[in-house]
Amino acid sequence: MKAKLAAMAITVGVIFGAFGASALAAAPPVPGRQTSKAAANQALDREIQHYLHQQFARRKSLAHVTATVSDRVVTLRGSVPDYRAYLQAGHIARQISSVNGVIEQLQVNAPAVPDAKLRKQLAERLTYDRMGEGQIFNNLTLQVHDGVVTVGGNVADYASRDSALDIIADTKGVKAVRDHIRVAPTSIFDDQIRFQTARAIYGNPALRRYALNPAHPIRIVVNNGHVTLYGVVASQLDRRVAGNAARQVPGVFSVKNDLVVAPGK
Repeated sequence: MKAKLAAMAITVGVIFGAFGASALAAAPPVPGRQTSKAAANQALDREIQHYLHQQFARRKSLAHVTATVSDRVVTLRGSVPDYRAYLQAGHIARQISSVNGVIEQLQVNAPAVPDAKLRKQLAERLTYDRMGEGQIFNNLTLQVHDGVVTVGGNVADYASRDSALDIIADTKGVKAVRDHIRVAPTSIFDDQIRFQTARAIYGNPALRRYALNPAHPIRIVVNNGHVTLYGVVASQLDRRVAGNAARQVPGVFSVKNDLVVAPGK
């Protein structure tokens, strides 16, 4: 009889323990802990907001920028005098390690510059960018509408892309930038083709005069062994000679000749 009672007690204890564990697992979190966590998050938001207020107040170009923070997401509002200041405000906010995201709702009060004039200025500056550092292997495209610049094309490395974007950001009249630049994958094989193609084209006696132009009007874009020629040449003969020279380079899989003949030639 005692043995049966003991067994029943054990069984009841096991059942109670099982139900007790389930009850504890299903129990809601302690309200005090939730409150403490929410308070800590709010305190961090205020700390981030205060820090950004100090940083913006120190910079004349960011004096009219305000920041609100919720759940570690920063929203920037207000106005800046140029696109460079717009980038700077976002950069300061993103540098904070505890920030999860940045929403930019800033107005860029850049001086009005006619789109055609702005595009011409940008095209000239970008044409001569990175002279002596391989700008011959970059080809960029530009569109400007109401001060918003869309830049595309192909470059050989990230340094070329970053340099182009810096030039655009520092140009008077730019209100926003849409970056569609494609950066070629790193490849020793493609690098060899780039330099060999440049020697074949610019070293050709019929094309040597183009080598004297610091703008390097014949641009050479290489991607996985495929070569595309961009730019402007003086005649159809020069166009054909450049294309044939590129096709003679060892290792080249294909050549697309997109060279344009100057009007009236």
